[in-house]
Amino acid sequence: MIPAAFAIPGDINLPTGGYTYDRRVLALLAGRGIEARHVALPGSFPDPGPNDLETTARQLEAIDADAVLMVDGLAYGALPADIIRRARSPIVALVHHPLCLEAGLSADRQQTLRGLETAALRLARRVVVTSRVTARTLVEDFAVPSDKIAIAEPGTEPAARATGSSGRPLQLLAVGAIVPRKAYDVLVRALASLCDRAWHLTLVGPSDRSAEAIAALRTAIEETQLAERVTMLGPVSPERLAELYAAADAFLMPSLYEGYGMVLAEAMACGLPIVCTTGGAAAETVPDAAAIKVPPGDQAALTAAVGRLIDDAGLRRRIADASWAAGQKLPRWEDTARIIAGVIEAVAREAAR
Repeated sequence: MIPAAFAIPGDINLPTGGYTYDRRVLALLAGRGIEARHVALPGSFPDPGPNDLETTARQLEAIDADAVLMVDGLAYGALPADIIRRARSPIVALVHHPLCLEAGLSADRQQTLRGLETAALRLARRVVVTSRVTARTLVEDFAVPSDKIAIAEPGTEPAARATGSSGRPLQLLAVGAIVPRKAYDVLVRALASLCDRAWHLTLVGPSDRSAEAIAALRTAIEETQLAERVTMLGPVSPERLAELYAAADAFLMPSLYEGYGMVLAEAMACGLPIVCTTGGAAAETVPDAAAIKVPPGDQAALTAAVGRLIDDAGLRRRIADASWAAGQKLPRWEDTARIIAGVIEAVAREAAR
């Protein structure tokens, strides 16, 4: 077994795509010959204070020099280079998406994060990314050599095909944490122009990540008078989420940027027709035939796309068929773990020379 450590900030059990990715990989690495232990970094990343940075530095220093250290990008991209250099182990950086591309950041904070992440990535032996788009972004904008990058797309569990609702109103589903990047307030305002149609929107995901985003969403619901047509469930169990996918008639994702878009893959695994944006990797995660795609942040285009899907049952069926077909070809978590294990093995061999 090759010794490794996987450093992850915060609570690994949080119900987000990034943490799901980390949990699944961590659980499967042992089956690939990697003895990886979880190192729980402070939960303040990507905005750590001096005490948390020093705690992180000591945690990284304590990892054996003969172990490969993989660090989740939520922390790695925010670490100063002098702290990274204190680690004795060869480093693999896992980048879900660059931190500076998160929505809602000031220009100064974007610039700071871009500088930190560029310097940090220079110190990593290898970089694992979750999409081809992120790989291109790191090469073009962060000066990461392409031969240093491995693409390990998230796995997707097989699912039964969605049966949809039993009648009106049409059930619309959106899944993801309520943060500025997800643009749920834009979605609600887009739906306000479709009040003459019969629909109901269910939002699933944590609502405690961004006071700014939850305030914007609640304001949008109040101003559009859609409180009776929009349900915010918060995080739900995997079993309940599966039920919601199965009962949905369409899946909506208004995100401004995605490093991959795991919920899009989940929707395709269930054969749901999709309306999504072209923000980041979302443009490539879903084949064109499986979704109506609109520019991120374009409220009018989002209204038009959802309206087409609501009004045209034949269009919904055609897109659903394409979505189901694409969902059957998605990678599984074993594929993700195999790629990452290969990266760790390669780094361990290089370090042993």
